[in-house]
Amino acid sequence: MSLAALLPFIVLIGAMFLMTRSAKKKQQQAADMRNSTQPGSGVRTIGGMYATVKEVHEDTVLLEVAPGVHAVYAKNAIGAVLDDEEYNRIVHGDEAEAEAGSEAAEETPVVPDDVSSLTGAEDGTKDATTSDDAGSGAASTIDLGKKSEGNDSGTKDATGETPKDDRTDGGK
Repeated sequence: MSLAALLPFIVLIGAMFLMTRSAKKKQQQAADMRNSTQPGSGVRTIGGMYATVKEVHEDTVLLEVAPGVHAVYAKNAIGAVLDDEEYNRIVHGDEAEAEAGSEAAEETPVVPDDVSSLTGAEDGTKDATTSDDAGSGAASTIDLGKKSEGNDSGTKDATGETPKDDRTDGGK
């Protein structure tokens, strides 16, 4: 066999070696991170829950998920060990971000609860919901594209009358 025939196999074996080596490095880093947990450190589980480590055992950890609420988790369920600053920012909120958030809230426009401010009803102009005889209690009609009862469609039912729902089966 020539070297040219063996070259694809050598490249394939080399690529497999490099891929497994990087995967093993990532697994080792994750295991080191999980083993570095200490009581009092903040963690995020693989399910996305934030908690504080209370006790560390060989394969499990006791997490405080809420004040006075403790749960036992496998060490493999810890997705990340967070430093104190990041944990407090995520769980308790950071004051610097709260101030920046309040400034951003002042800059954002206020969305009205109703359309009266958008239709011009406040300044005395007439909008689509009011009519000339609004004081008489008669509501204005809005064309929704349906036929009214006054339209004669020419269809009669078995009794010789035009059905109100424009059906010829008698409403059955």
